[in-house]
Amino acid sequence: MSLTHDAAVSAAPSAGRRFRAYTTKHLDELTARAGLDADERLAVRAVANVLPFRVNSYVIDELIDWDAAPDDPIYRLVFPQADMLPSEDVAWIADLLRREAPKGELNRAANEIRAKLNPHPAGQMELNVPKAEDDEPIEGVQHKYTETVLFFPKQGQTCHAYCTYCFRWAQFVGEPDLKFASSEIDQLVAYLKRHPEVTSVLLTGGDPMIMGEGVISRYVEPLLEVETLESIRIGTKALAYWPQRFVTDPDADETLRLFERVTNAGKNLAFMAHFSHPNEMTPALVHEAVRRIRDTGAVIRTQAPLIRTINDDAGTWERMWRDQVRVGMVPYYMFVERDTGPKEYFEVPLARAYEIFRDAYKNVSGLARTVRGPSMSATPGKVCVDGVTEILGEKVFVLSFIQARDPELVGRPFFARYDENASWLFDLEPALGATHFPYETPPPADASTLVDPARA
Repeated sequence: MSLTHDAAVSAAPSAGRRFRAYTTKHLDELTARAGLDADERLAVRAVANVLPFRVNSYVIDELIDWDAAPDDPIYRLVFPQADMLPSEDVAWIADLLRREAPKGELNRAANEIRAKLNPHPAGQMELNVPKAEDDEPIEGVQHKYTETVLFFPKQGQTCHAYCTYCFRWAQFVGEPDLKFASSEIDQLVAYLKRHPEVTSVLLTGGDPMIMGEGVISRYVEPLLEVETLESIRIGTKALAYWPQRFVTDPDADETLRLFERVTNAGKNLAFMAHFSHPNEMTPALVHEAVRRIRDTGAVIRTQAPLIRTINDDAGTWERMWRDQVRVGMVPYYMFVERDTGPKEYFEVPLARAYEIFRDAYKNVSGLARTVRGPSMSATPGKVCVDGVTEILGEKVFVLSFIQARDPELVGRPFFARYDENASWLFDLEPALGATHFPYETPPPADASTLVDPARA
């Protein structure tokens, strides 16, 4: 692994800067810079009292084109928008802010609105939490698919900056009942040893790369002793929001040596990088961070959701996948915005999502066609929209499971009636005369069609 830095990177304006976060208390000043008037700024503050807001100096100074704000895609990616929530909810919170209501009253109103936003979709709290030997739930662990376990390290449950669309927004709003985290790595290791079918662990959050090397090592190194574990994944937005983490931060070199220890131990280190727009990959600092991570033997795979007003056109995705391949990253997933938070604001209908995916996919080389999508991470599993076609005179979506709670469903195509307005799996209905989808329990037979055994 080379630990030398390119001179151009070292000289970059943001390369050696210390991290500085901006939160809700800075929001009025920042939105004024974007040209919003007083009423617009108050509405944005109202939204930020319900949904989390955090950005940093690198995003502010290097990624946002302030001349294009508030329409700049990176601005929209990190700054709350006044119409992300129902107008009556925004007006309610804005009125409380205007009259300087007590903090407790403001929190109660915000929590009431949050409760309507499906804070933990896809059965995360009820269906995915495994049990220890004493039959107690293991905190901060999810086990949805046979071979993969998710672990939420306690110190990694924040991010360098928050995406407005984030489906894990509930982790960041300061409500313990909505938070999912653990500091008990020994419990996870014990669980993995009891379940050798688990071959992959995903460290997620929040963002594990918010942790310093000394902390993240305490979580990663015990996993190297689990013989049945083949891969360790790290889900992170740090390459986009704070590439200094891998180049100029005080513990950047030690972090990369940790990555080397993983690959030297015979484990695949999959660095799951979240890039939502090609503009996030423009700075030279990002390219240097990518080079240094790849030099450790880690594989960088990229993923992002399709988000209205930010990346909902094929040209953006084509450019993004091409840029990723050029620097040695592997395009992995295009996701459909999940059914949580301000979903209606960001969602793109499945029919349009498929068109965008197809139009971008057909214009990239085979090296970029590793990407899968558009994919919905729903309760029964990851469902991919594989196409739109006509069968026996009926227009249908062709769907398949990339992952499923029931592994027998993986890779088996099934069909849904074409609906140009549907934006999620549960908006769809079975096609071609089917009464239910493969992951559903068949409905009871119509009593009028049953044959009395005594008359048979």
